[in-house]
Amino acid sequence: MIDHISRLPRSAVFASMGSGKTSAVLSVLSCVDLLDQGPVLVLAPLRVARTVWPGEIEKWDHLSGLRVSAIVGDRNEREAALATPADIYTVNYENLPWLYEKLESRWPFRTVVADELTRLKNYRSRQGGKRARALSAVAFKGIERFIGLTGTPAPNGLLDLWGQMWFIDQGQRLGRTYNSFCQRWFYKDYSGFGWLPNDWADEQIREAIADVCVKVDPTDYIDIDEPISNAIEVELPPAAAREYKRMERHFWSELEGEEIEALSAAAKSNKLLQLANGAVYPESGNSRWVKAHDEKLDALESVIEEAAGMPVLVAYHYKSDLARLQHRFKHGRVLDANTQTITDWNEGRIQLLFAHPASAGHGLDLQYGGNILCFFGLWWDLEAHDQIIERIGPLRQYQAGFKRPVYLHYILAKGTIDSVVYHRLESKRSVQSVLLEAMKERIE
Repeated sequence: MIDHISRLPRSAVFASMGSGKTSAVLSVLSCVDLLDQGPVLVLAPLRVARTVWPGEIEKWDHLSGLRVSAIVGDRNEREAALATPADIYTVNYENLPWLYEKLESRWPFRTVVADELTRLKNYRSRQGGKRARALSAVAFKGIERFIGLTGTPAPNGLLDLWGQMWFIDQGQRLGRTYNSFCQRWFYKDYSGFGWLPNDWADEQIREAIADVCVKVDPTDYIDIDEPISNAIEVELPPAAAREYKRMERHFWSELEGEEIEALSAAAKSNKLLQLANGAVYPESGNSRWVKAHDEKLDALESVIEEAAGMPVLVAYHYKSDLARLQHRFKHGRVLDANTQTITDWNEGRIQLLFAHPASAGHGLDLQYGGNILCFFGLWWDLEAHDQIIERIGPLRQYQAGFKRPVYLHYILAKGTIDSVVYHRLESKRSVQSVLLEAMKERIE
């Protein structure tokens, strides 16, 4: 990894979560005199920008001389951090537009590291998010070296690659525009709005980006077992099953006298997931929900009992799920922004921890607290799914010195959209796995 980063001025590193991307990049920055050219900017999720990059320097003697300033917080805090002399500045993606407006023509960062490169996947030459557009304005003017880091380069399929790769080569390999990329390797789906890959797309795309991408997988060097996965199916009660079928067929159902209507296929998908979990919101954007069943709560209770006192991490998606979890399991705690919660979990003072995958991803170490993860409900996002698994995953268990398996329990409502999402996550993984495997073969 270090050789690849130091040799190429613009490159992407596909490295498994927990494989040491941060320390490797910091080592490159300190060893190849890049810091002599001026300060380095690191883009990262908020928690990672604030704590992970500064904390990594404290772990290694050869990095102890590096100065890091985190450009996070309110406006005054950000301006103070930007004015602080440092070798490396970290900033969360949300503050990237502010940083660009603040500096603009005075942009001082000739080297930029994009940690979790997939945050730029939605970039488009004429549209897309504000963060990516702000970065694109200086990507090939003020920036000479660009390093992208991610463990999930294609979480939703090959279409995710174009936006990320544009910051590597300005469209030389995958097409100058997103539309040209789609027309070359994809075809319209039955609806006429989405794109599906042609048979030759996967191989050709891998070949196109192979010279600027590298894949690092710790399992090539360390004997690590895969997590033990367990699908727990529950039967919907007759009344709930009847309303589920009605929503599935007619975009409409009724619970506790409340009419529930879905106005689109996407809305119906959302309602079906809610019904499968046991509670549904009659109106989108409304905080009021109605109960459908308790089958998943009962199944989770069995998981907790079988854990026999071992801590259990529970992933939920909807606020209604969390409310019902807290009502049933009074001793459960919620993973929040309070660092004390993480400390209490890792020191064994929490037996049951509820976490939303979006808030339990990048930069969190939860492996000291347990090795059991239960998905109360599923969602379509593979990256968030993989990230929360990695918080207690086999690699992190190994790094922490534990020789214990990781258990993944999926509570699925039988005959519902749960099974579709469960298998869809696996199919998304297959696209990404092939891509990562190809990058690994190139190294070998």
